[in-house]
Amino acid sequence: MLIAKIVKSNSHVDYLARILDSFETNEAPKTEDYGFAQFVKVAVGASEVVGVIYNSQLINPEFGNYGPRLSTPPELNSVFSPDYLNEQGVMIGILLLGWRESQKSFHGVPRAVLPINAQVETMTADEVREFHQDKTGTVQLGYYAHVTTHAGDFAFQLLTAIADQLDGLLEAGNRARLTVLRRTISWQQTVGGIR
Repeated sequence: MLIAKIVKSNSHVDYLARILDSFETNEAPKTEDYGFAQFVKVAVGASEVVGVIYNSQLINPEFGNYGPRLSTPPELNSVFSPDYLNEQGVMIGILLLGWRESQKSFHGVPRAVLPINAQVETMTADEVREFHQDKTGTVQLGYYAHVTTHAGDFAFQLLTAIADQLDGLLEAGNRARLTVLRRTISWQQTVGGIR
C-alpha cells in the first residue's frame, strides 16, 4: 500500500517522508498503516530498498496562529480552492535496513540514494518474512548493529518491536532465536542504563 513520499534525508540511511493525505490520494493511509516499526519499501530501479519506520513528527504551521482568516472550511477547500496546499501533516522517519534484488535480500547500507518524491509502500507479511530469512529459512537480522548505531534513543524499542513482529511470522525454531534476541536487547538496555 502506498503511504508516503520521500521529502528529505538526514543521512544516507535516514530519510523523512510525508504521509499522503486526502488531497493527494483517494484513499489516505490509516494511522495503523504507518506505525512504529512498520516495514516499508521504495522502488529504485530494478531493486527495492527496505526500511523501517522508527520516528514520526506532526507538522502544523497553523498552531498558535490566532489571527482572522478569510478561508473556507477544510472540507470545502477541494471545491473552492483546488490549489490549496494542506500544510498540516505527518512526517515519518525511515531507517534503511537493506534491499531486495533478483529475489534475494541483503541486509546493510544500500548503495542507492532515494530520490525526492519516491513512493513509500508498506511491505506485506510475506515480504517481511522473506527479507528476514536466508536461503535455508533461518532468521537473520544483519542490520542489528546498524539499528543500534542509527536509531538513537529508539534503537532497543525498535529491535524489540521488530522481534515481536517476526515472532508471528516465523516457525518455532526461529522464534527461539528471537527469544534469545529479546533477552540480549533487555540485557543491553539494563547495562546501558547503569552507565
